[in-house]
Amino acid sequence: MTRASLDKLPHDVAAMFDDVAGRYDLTNDVLSMGQDRLWRRAVVKAVAGKPGETVLDIAAGTGTSSEPFADAGVRVVPADFSQGMLRVGRGRRPDLAFTAADAMRLPFADDSFDAVTMSFGLRNVADTAVALAEFLRVTRPGGRLVICEFSAPTNKYFRRIYQQYLMKSLPSVARRISSNPDSYVYLAESIQAWPDQAELAQVISDTGWEKVEWRNLSGGIVALHRAYKPA
Repeated sequence: MTRASLDKLPHDVAAMFDDVAGRYDLTNDVLSMGQDRLWRRAVVKAVAGKPGETVLDIAAGTGTSSEPFADAGVRVVPADFSQGMLRVGRGRRPDLAFTAADAMRLPFADDSFDAVTMSFGLRNVADTAVALAEFLRVTRPGGRLVICEFSAPTNKYFRRIYQQYLMKSLPSVARRISSNPDSYVYLAESIQAWPDQAELAQVISDTGWEKVEWRNLSGGIVALHRAYKPA
């Protein structure tokens, strides 16, 4: 499974995120109508990190998703391939170990983390299966994976309204508040091209993870997938 159909190379996507880094969190909050805060809390609960554990938060952006782990006493490594995002994050939370990382070639040793989590970043990886295999490699036996990603609304009528929002309203709103509104056209296209809940679960399973399960958030706009590395 690749993102090649979107005609976006990894370095192009990195530059896009560099451009939006300064207002990224604000823009997400507005475009999601505050739902992103609920999604982040659901991720923290699903990861269930404990003091003494180490969590890799890949595609952490400015570190907003990493902060709850750190604040709870969990060692967290926020990692991202966008230098712009990392600069903003380090300025906000210099106490966190922000790390430049490509999801397909992680700069970490085997079995380094108790959990790996990625929120709204898997769509931007050139090869989904390669990234999931890398997550498996760096996770300790028995450790867990939590993926939070846009998905397919379960109600067909709501799905139609949601698709109209993605392709028409979202780019229009982004033009008013984002430093790079064209990036949100890419966002809308990438969401529409992304596999649904069951399809993503199968990809996760095929890369070696076990006990794969998911639950829908916000009517399926977002799905939370969880899996475990064989002990």
